[in-house]
Amino acid sequence: MSSSHTDCRYCLQSLRGRKYALRDENAYCVPCYDSLYANPCEECKQPIQCSSKDLAYKGRHWHEECFKCAKCSRSLVEKPFAAKDEVLLCTECYSDEYSSKCFHCQKTIMPGSRKMEFKGSSWHESCFVCQYCRQPLGTKPLITKDNENYCVPCFEKQFAHHCFSCKKVITSGGVTCHDQPWHKECFLCAGCKTQLYGQSFISKDEYPYCVDCFSRLYAKKCATCKKPVTALGNTKYVSFEERQWHRECFNCAKCSVSLVGREFLTRRDEILCHECGSA
Repeated sequence: MSSSHTDCRYCLQSLRGRKYALRDENAYCVPCYDSLYANPCEECKQPIQCSSKDLAYKGRHWHEECFKCAKCSRSLVEKPFAAKDEVLLCTECYSDEYSSKCFHCQKTIMPGSRKMEFKGSSWHESCFVCQYCRQPLGTKPLITKDNENYCVPCFEKQFAHHCFSCKKVITSGGVTCHDQPWHKECFLCAGCKTQLYGQSFISKDEYPYCVDCFSRLYAKKCATCKKPVTALGNTKYVSFEERQWHRECFNCAKCSVSLVGREFLTRRDEILCHECGSA
């Protein structure tokens, strides 16, 4: 600016026909203004004179020609940039040095673009999708299998076990019987419907039964006492000609001596020791 009606506030010399600068409504000649108020340039450390453009960022100042990338020296004037430890970098150099790589495509996630993070890895928003339906996962619940992410419906459709009884997805725990999965709460006796999880059971035709129901419905009866014969626990039994006996019931019909491990004879439906059968 030029004026012929005032003097420099600092040196009191006339500003008539000279350029001057205003500060707080006071006029200063250019040399006085630069010596009093010019900001030092962060790059070259020289004052940024009032005749030069002063570029400022977070309280620091640069000449226009000094405002450049610290790595590749390209000008940052009117271009996007990033700062790291007070050093200015163009977006390309910053990305090469510091930006995350997308876990899916392995390309740099550029500063300013939306980044999705999960289990310590980063994705482009467009890469963070369900492996099966390819829909964006965003912040929706997801499940990871073999380093691939799935939305819950797709994971259940592709991989989850379905209960043999209710056909619904088993999300945790469960019981396996004859290679079929069951919810714990669905694992009931097919006869009396009592809970079998953690209990002894016997399976038949892919369905579980408590011991009492299985014995009542399917177990063969002891030829002597007529009670069910099962092989559960330490129970031992004797089988002969499609008949079964508890070991403790396999006795001579006349003298009641145990016939387990001994020779015996049969007469009609009776079993006899050799002595009683020969008498």
